[in-house]
Amino acid sequence: LTIMGDAGMEPNISPPDNIAQQDSLFSMTDVFLISLITGLFTYWFLFRKKKEEVPDLPKIQSVAAPVRDSSFIEKMKKTGRNIVVFYGSQTGTAEEFANRLSKDAHRYGLRGMAADPEEYDLSDLSRLSEIDKSLAVFCMATYGEGDPTDNAQDFYDWLQEADADLSGLRFAVFGLGNKTYEHFNAMGKYVDKRLEELGAQRIFELGLGDDDGNLEEDFITWREQFWPAVCEHFGVEATGEESSSTFFSFLIRQYELVVHTDVNMNKVYTGEMGRLKSYENQKPPFDAKNPFLAQVTENRKLNEGGERHLMHLELDISNSKIRYESGDHVAVYPANDSSLVNQIGEILGTDLDMIMSLNNLDEESNKKHPFPCPTSYRTALTYYLDITNPPRTNVLYELAQYATDTGEQERLRKMASSAAEGKALYLSWVVEARRNILAILQDMPSLRPPIDHLCELLPRLQARYYSIASSSKVHPNAIHICAVTVEYETKTGRLNKGVATNWLKNKVPDENGSNSLVPMYIRKSQFRLPFKPSTPVIMIGPGTGIAPFIGFIQERNWLKQQGKEVVDAFFSAACLHEREDYLYREELARFHQEGVLTQLNVAFSRDQAEKVYVQHLLKKNKENIWKLINEGNAHIYVCGDARNMARDVQNTFYEIVAEFGNMGQPQAVDYVKKLMTKGRYSLDVWS
Repeated sequence: LTIMGDAGMEPNISPPDNIAQQDSLFSMTDVFLISLITGLFTYWFLFRKKKEEVPDLPKIQSVAAPVRDSSFIEKMKKTGRNIVVFYGSQTGTAEEFANRLSKDAHRYGLRGMAADPEEYDLSDLSRLSEIDKSLAVFCMATYGEGDPTDNAQDFYDWLQEADADLSGLRFAVFGLGNKTYEHFNAMGKYVDKRLEELGAQRIFELGLGDDDGNLEEDFITWREQFWPAVCEHFGVEATGEESSSTFFSFLIRQYELVVHTDVNMNKVYTGEMGRLKSYENQKPPFDAKNPFLAQVTENRKLNEGGERHLMHLELDISNSKIRYESGDHVAVYPANDSSLVNQIGEILGTDLDMIMSLNNLDEESNKKHPFPCPTSYRTALTYYLDITNPPRTNVLYELAQYATDTGEQERLRKMASSAAEGKALYLSWVVEARRNILAILQDMPSLRPPIDHLCELLPRLQARYYSIASSSKVHPNAIHICAVTVEYETKTGRLNKGVATNWLKNKVPDENGSNSLVPMYIRKSQFRLPFKPSTPVIMIGPGTGIAPFIGFIQERNWLKQQGKEVVDAFFSAACLHEREDYLYREELARFHQEGVLTQLNVAFSRDQAEKVYVQHLLKKNKENIWKLINEGNAHIYVCGDARNMARDVQNTFYEIVAEFGNMGQPQAVDYVKKLMTKGRYSLDVWS
């Protein structure tokens, strides 16, 4: 048809000739087209055939990703567990308590497992009733101002949004908090309340541990009543020779020791937190499991006299792609004092450079090792284990079996018992005397445990957090830290030193930088300047609580230089003596002179007979403070000690609001609480 059409477009050809030419062309073209079409069809058919034959080959079955089994229910069924203990942990304590509870279960013919809620799908809680005598326990720490810990954030979000039917779920909650904070045990209380709202059955009352008091004793007291309630509910009894009144875990090793006599040292951990050789081959993004090695470029003493050592450090984060905002925290991973590590090795007669691994005996556990392995004992005791804090009672109880002196063994067991006499002994001999594991080994000559078991029992050395003392607008490639070294004499006459601050003190910049590297990462904060620079700010930061405000003031100064309207900034600080520890004196004076700080008030608490604190400065300026809050919609920021200062400052604001707002005390308290809810009263405090 195409050729006929094309021929029809040739009007100069005569009809007879045209017909003859059509016959000739049709014949030749027909052969050509038929051959071409046949060839193309054959090729297409064969090609298509091959493509279709591929699925007929043996298929690889699509299964769940092997990286993580998100169903804790399936894991419990597979391993014969019926108790799961979830933990929301920021410093490792809640995780430790969860492990102890899961281990306890064996004494009652039950099998437990500790679980990180971040690793599982918590919507499966509705299916837990599929397992006989099942129970979910939640050890939930509260972080910051009533927030969930990082690993429990997804669980918290799910609880808020969930509309699940948990009527078949049996549960119990133990919360870890600190009464010096405004929102004491908020996370534990919320989980307990919310699970009940979703229909779950509480089989034992909510436990509220207070780290400002004796968290260990609170946990033991709750646990010794918790297990009888479990036994009664399920109709089971304790097994083993021990009396059920003691409620201790069986002496079951969780890890087995493997000594490596012939190992490739390139496969041995030397202090890395996650990926092997990550300190040699740094790759962003940087976080808790992949910290950045920042070089200390400046380390200077801030105070001019006195016994304390206050310091300003600057960490270089160039080329790291790390971003931070004023008010964020920098987390650093410290190292234990080498002299303490060496003394432990000497007392236990151990070759600290032996390469070993501690492998979990539970092959189904997600946690294969208590710390990165293989490694040396020296590395474990230096970078991975906490050897400076007083050990908890479960550590003493398990170590007691290695004391050859019966008196020492009995003393250790008594301190780990739930009896009032034992609790009092633990409080006085361990906690109040600040005896760490080295001091206990020194004071109990017959106690010589295998070092591998000791390493299994000691908790992990945690990162230390510092409020960043700089603005990224002014210092995009550096993070500043303001800290005071911790050093004190214990009741036994020993000199105890803070792990991180003394480690940082010795991080002096050198030419090659190898001795001044700090593993760090950023932890985001809600402690933020107002969105509008024209909003007034009231900052209260005694001592090293000044740190985030140096960043705030730097940023407001930068904004002012950019032509932004920056209005009232009231700053109240405090130190012991003006001549000794007035931190950042020159910087503050300059900012005040330039108008970035409209009011600078500093209390020197020990320079006169009557002590003067930041709350006194607030009262002195109470009329102006109220004007800034009431008329200027000022934002209030408090940083420093939670136990006394933050509470006293808050009470002072109650008084100011009551006086100038013509309110009663209850109304004034409610007014300040609403400021907090609206984000106009922010806290960055520690105890």
